[in-house]
Amino acid sequence: MSTFQAPKGTYDLLPPASATYLAVREALAEPLRRSGYGYVETPGFENVELFARGVGESTDIVTKEMYAFETKGGDRLALRPEGTASVLRAALEANLHKAGNLPVKLWYSGSYYRYERPQKGRYRHFSQVGAEAIGAEDPALDAELIVLADQAYRSLGLRGFRILLNSLGDRECRPVYREALQEFLRGLDLDEDTRRRVEINPLRVLDDKRRDIQQQLTGVPLLRDYLCEACRAYHDEVRALLSAQGVAFEDDPRLVRGLDYYTRTTFEFVHDGLGSQSAVGGGGRYDGLSEMIGGPALPSVGWALGVDRTVLALEAEGITLQLPPATSVFAVPLGEEARRALFSVVTELRRAGVAADFGYGRRGIKGAMRSADRSGARYTLVAGERDLAEGVAQLKDMESGEQEAVALDAVTDKLRALLGRG
Repeated sequence: MSTFQAPKGTYDLLPPASATYLAVREALAEPLRRSGYGYVETPGFENVELFARGVGESTDIVTKEMYAFETKGGDRLALRPEGTASVLRAALEANLHKAGNLPVKLWYSGSYYRYERPQKGRYRHFSQVGAEAIGAEDPALDAELIVLADQAYRSLGLRGFRILLNSLGDRECRPVYREALQEFLRGLDLDEDTRRRVEINPLRVLDDKRRDIQQQLTGVPLLRDYLCEACRAYHDEVRALLSAQGVAFEDDPRLVRGLDYYTRTTFEFVHDGLGSQSAVGGGGRYDGLSEMIGGPALPSVGWALGVDRTVLALEAEGITLQLPPATSVFAVPLGEEARRALFSVVTELRRAGVAADFGYGRRGIKGAMRSADRSGARYTLVAGERDLAEGVAQLKDMESGEQEAVALDAVTDKLRALLGRG
């Protein structure tokens, strides 16, 4: 037993379960690769102010959940709690928006960190795949990202998720709604922290999951009733584009998401099989974020999908992904000469694209065959002194039990043909 354990609220990914996580990441990213999104990777930590300005100083993420620290040089840094602000910062720093081809379309995959109360589906270290389309204001771009996420989930076999959709308005209509919402909220029985939030960012109160708060929100003014004509027309076009592609969604007038930078389109993917932590992903348009962090006006839209939550959704629906075996061929050498000969064969198989493993440790035939069986390999390659004298190895089909002698110099071609790689 190790002296150390993983920190509270974190987890280790280990085989064989880790193969499912990798497959989920690939599935979430694949539609993006086909749609012009290039890969971006940012540091695991950034300047604290990037998140304070971008995510919002009144959000729980910044006030309660961010891992912030001071370096030996006196810099104030934070482990990234989300991906959008970092990706936009990187794009601005590299002047990608000046290359003349807008929108800049980027996707990313990585770990994020929030100091939250750990529970199933909510961790202090979690994994996401995200996408950002930077520098264009077009309802087709909003619809594209929602469609791509829908395709990704469906490619995994998921059917029990729902898409919630709302519009948060813009700089023209949001202030009018803000005043009406504040007037309503000031009349409620709220704790001191929530009252302070009413004055800083009242929309965040709509996102409060506490039952006593939600019960008081009956009759709360809804932003959809305050949208200006431009925002209403924009939202109607997003809805029409989604409907035309057969992507079902539900209008949710209280959906605001947990970050301050969203404008106009906002959406969330929820799965009813996950209990209280039902959101598996979400995103929206953030037309003012670039200016908040010191950049030019760059209307943008994006999303982040939780890898951890998606795996839980698969489990909730009883879906087991059909993953390729980690090992297709397992070589069992009997004796030192056979070790050298089969090691060369295994190396050749790997170079030919065949997943192959080797019986290390100089174990006997029984122990080596047990390892071959545990590896899940379809074929086992066994060779001893007599086999080498004849220039062959014994190839055994682990499913049928059939065995045949194959010339050592023909093993790779034979196995490639058997495994459909010829």
